[in-house]
Parts: sequence; C-alpha cells; structure tokens
Amino acid sequence: MTAEGFLEGRRLQLARGVLLQCIMGGYPAARFYGSDDGDLALIAEPSQIHRLQWSDDPRALAICDADELSGESSNLSTRGQLKKVIARYAALGLTPVVATELEFFVFAPNTDPTQAFRPPVGLDGRREDGQSAFSVSSNNGLRPFFNEVYKCMAALGLPRDTFMHEMGVSQFEINLLHGDPLLLADQTFLFKHLLKEVALKHGLTVVCMAKPLAHTPGSSMHIHQSIVDSSGKNVFSDEQGEPTAMFRHFIGGQQAGMADFTALFAPNVNSYQRLCHPYASPNNACWSHDNRAAGLRIPASSPVARRVENRLPGADANPYLAIAASLAAGLHGIEHELEPSEAIQGEFEVPDNLSLPCTLHAALERLKRSQLARELFGQEFIEGYIASKTMELTSFFDEITPWERRVLAAQA
Repeated sequence: MTAEGFLEGRRLQLARGVLLQCIMGGYPAARFYGSDDGDLALIAEPSQIHRLQWSDDPRALAICDADELSGESSNLSTRGQLKKVIARYAALGLTPVVATELEFFVFAPNTDPTQAFRPPVGLDGRREDGQSAFSVSSNNGLRPFFNEVYKCMAALGLPRDTFMHEMGVSQFEINLLHGDPLLLADQTFLFKHLLKEVALKHGLTVVCMAKPLAHTPGSSMHIHQSIVDSSGKNVFSDEQGEPTAMFRHFIGGQQAGMADFTALFAPNVNSYQRLCHPYASPNNACWSHDNRAAGLRIPASSPVARRVENRLPGADANPYLAIAASLAAGLHGIEHELEPSEAIQGEFEVPDNLSLPCTLHAALERLKRSQLARELFGQEFIEGYIASKTMELTSFFDEITPWERRVLAAQA
C-alpha cells in the first residue's frame, strides 16, 4: 500500500484463504477456510516495520499479524500460532528462549529447472568446486554480495552471531543471536527475504531448499531452545548446575511430538531428500549429548546455557510454525511430566518408536492421525494445513521426473 495510506492507519484486509494458498498458487476447498472466504485484517507489528535498504526506490516492509475482523488472531496464522504457544508458557511464569541456525546455497541463475544448480563465478573467474568448507577465505569470491548482505542486516536490525561456509558447494550458514521466539521467527523470515532480494541485485540465486544438490549435505534450520523463569534463570539447570526434571520433561515432550509434527518441520517433498540422506540431518527422535546423529542434541555448554537443539527442521520450514511446533511439544512434556528415552551416544540404531516418517505422504498421514496436533494447534489449522500440503504432493505426483524417463523407459 502507499506510505500515505499506511501512515493514515488505513486497514489492509486479506482473504482468509490466502493463508492456505499452496506453493503452486492454488487453494484447497473453501470449507477449510470458510465458505464465504471472508477477510482478515493485517495488523502491522510496530517493531517490525523496515525500510528496505536494497531497494533503489523508497520502500518499506511491515510484518503483520493476521487477525479476524472481530479482533482475535486467526487460527490459520502461523505467527498467531506461535504467539499462542508463547502465551501458554507465560501463563506458567516461563519464557522460552530460542536461536536459529539457517543454512542456504548461493548459486548462479538457473533458468532451466531441468538442469542442476551450479555455483556462481567468483571474483577469481572460477566456480567453487567443493573444497572451501569452513575456510576463512571461502566467501571471498562472493564478497560484494556478502558485504551488501551485512549492510542490509544492520539496516533491518538483524544482529548476527557467526557466518561460515558449510559443507556443501557454495553453501553457507548464519547463526542468529538467541532471544524471544517471536522476534527470532521474524528475524529468520526477514533474513531469508533479504538474502533472495540482495542476491537478485548481484545476479545470483539464493536457494533455501532442504536438498538442492544430490550427493551434497542439505540445508537445515536448527532450533536451539531453553526456558527461563521470571528471574531470568535457566530452568533446565538447578543450583548445582545439574539438569532439572523440567529439562527431562521438555525432551520427553519433544520426543512425543516429533513424529506427529514431522510434516510441520519438513513441509515439502524435497525436505525428505535431506532427511533420507542423513549426513548430519537425522530423521529420528533420539536425544544425545553433543551427537549430531541425534534429532535432539544437547550442545556442550555451561549450565546457564543448557539447551535443546532440534535438528529436524530444514531451511525450507516456516520459521513461525517450526518454532511453535517445537516449543509446543516441549511444553506438552513439561505439563504432563513426560520422561525421555535413555540418551544415546556414538554409533546407534534408531528404535522403531523413535523413527520418523521419511516421505511427505507418510508425514501427512501421521499428522492426520495426531490428536496431539489438534489439541495444540486446533482442528481448523491442522486440517487446512494438510489440505494445502496434499495439493502440493498431488501436483508433484502429476509430473514424471527425468530419473523415471532415464532409468525406466527401457525396462521391459
């Protein structure tokens, strides 16, 4: 909308169905969002109105809540769902603290989707060949791009902790500073938007698919989680620095919800390419002290920083929904005093009861059967989400892949 209209306080409205729009642009049946497809009000968050540094023309972006016209948050809003989870913690005198680690690839433009992604040509005139993981000079070939990314982050108030080159060819990771879950979800969303916009200015393509390259590690969005009480003390550690019962119960809740919520953490067909080739991308609900093969990892830290890292979500996950689902599962464990399994270390076999769905179809079927998901997020949201994702899965199955033509065409 125009700056004048925004400053005058003009209300912006949006059809409810847009919140269930699938990634191809279509919509599930109207019964999932109300047969009238009435409007929602978009209410700007005052602290999340940003001048877009990368835009040549004066432009701003405002993150909004999607509220019903009667004033309450829409059940279909993932940002609203996260706010409800945070409020449930607050009712117990608790405040969750999270941080996200986001991985992404920087590629040359890909005008033909039948061709594989390629790394861009760097300042040295060459394409990266995969030998730059964790190198101190690995992003030098993309220095102009990253310099503008850093400037735009500062302009949007996005504090950054560490940036590094990851394992994949032209793959990078940023660690955002820990803090309020809603703020971190906003920051993760803004950062992904910023990356893609700045990349276009530099003739590049940023890809946040979970698995854009074969034979290469995928991209995650690990979520680090802890909880503090009203005094700011981490409730996962006692006065002697030892793990508390609440810490155990939080892990127990995470384990109880991971299989049911896999479709929320891994929302696309491609998500399972990452999970089914699990190099540091575990598709299990095991937990461990500092073992990257576990879906729930307890990083080595001091007692004050004791936290649980959920390693299941991919870079393609909705940050609001992934954080909401992870925190809701942990709170469920605390409220019901759920005990976790035994911690695993070293090489291990995943028990059947801690294995997770390995396809989007299986994950959606698990979500359909989940009473826990309906209890925590409401029937309207879960049924609408499943309807939208089922449309996407059906669209995928409507296409025949190059592998099928290459391998199966000659079969008798």
